[in-house]
Amino acid sequence: MHDPTAATEQARATSPAHHDFIMRHPLLTALALSLGTAIALGVARFSYALLLSPMRTDLGWPYLIAGGMNTGNALGYLLGALATPPLARRFGTHKMLIGGALATAFFIILSGLFIDTASLLFLRVVTGAVSAFIFITGGILVTRLAALHPQRAGFLLGVFYGGSGIGIVISAWLVPLTIAAANVYGVAHSWQWAWLAMGILSLIATVFMAPPALRIPDLPSQARGAGHVRYRSLAFGLTGYFMFGLGYIGYMTFVIALLKEQGMSAGMITLFYTLLGVAVMASSRLWAGMLDKFRGGESLAILNALLSIATLLPAVTAAPVAVFISGLMFGGVFLSAVASTTALVRHNLPPASWSVGISAFTIVFAAGQIVGPSIVGWIADRSGGLQQGLMFSAAALLIGALLAWRQRPLTVLQN
Repeated sequence: MHDPTAATEQARATSPAHHDFIMRHPLLTALALSLGTAIALGVARFSYALLLSPMRTDLGWPYLIAGGMNTGNALGYLLGALATPPLARRFGTHKMLIGGALATAFFIILSGLFIDTASLLFLRVVTGAVSAFIFITGGILVTRLAALHPQRAGFLLGVFYGGSGIGIVISAWLVPLTIAAANVYGVAHSWQWAWLAMGILSLIATVFMAPPALRIPDLPSQARGAGHVRYRSLAFGLTGYFMFGLGYIGYMTFVIALLKEQGMSAGMITLFYTLLGVAVMASSRLWAGMLDKFRGGESLAILNALLSIATLLPAVTAAPVAVFISGLMFGGVFLSAVASTTALVRHNLPPASWSVGISAFTIVFAAGQIVGPSIVGWIADRSGGLQQGLMFSAAALLIGALLAWRQRPLTVLQN
């Protein structure tokens, strides 16, 4: 059936004025799209690292439950990733992006209105689901933008995924400030103010993201997700990315709690998390050339190996210099690993298959994230500390590097 709304949307996105804007201002367009990753990852997922300790102390959670909250978020993300391709075919990429951003902001706000564990877990699940809409559709749109600027493709992909750093930096300051303000006013559960503030911030980010995003042309409705992918040909890339999801999330969930266990001051923790976020934003230029050069799994392998080292450092030493090197290294690498799989899809699949390919990588990524936080939390509860849990994460990332290294370009596989 013909969808007149989709036709109007497509006509608007391909109008000369809109095409002229995205051709003349690709960086500005990518920066606007990056606010989507700031919401989906920087705020909706990673800010929980700053809230885990105050929520755990206030609500009396063991590490298994505290980690289970991000397991729930990852489960929702997986469900959202599975639902995105058919929903995008029905409603269009732009509507899914903006609708996902608005829904994510709404559920973040709701997270500041409840204190019972079941409700908070449910909200983590649904927040994860709708944030997947942002991440996948934003990835599709920035891939189309990169195709219009092939000479800057790796850089534009990096800018989009590096947007998570914006959310990380802002939450690094917003969370402690709002908790401190809530304590001044005698609020019973001071961490709730942080969720409310971040939800409002996400609404504001959506307002700035939407206009440039709408200028990027979508695929015609009949072509969205119409392509096919031979998943066996991507097996090493997919399994390497699963191990990335399994490993990196342990660090991003528990590293702040570990630093508090090791006695680091609140000011130093804020600085650590801020520098991690700044490194995320800087990573777009750092790895752009590599993403353009390698067509197989080499980029993911190199980045996984570096992440393994960064994750191991705070597990074996509490020395501030080593800890800050870990944060800078991790921040400068981990979202470029995500960008590397989008680059792999762009290098090896036709445009009609991009949404299918990106969704496949997102699904295995989400599957790894589901089990990662609970395993690290369980290890921490059993061993009496988080160091052993992060050692598990480092090992998972190293295995991911070895698997990804075996992924070859599909053109080579077909010959």
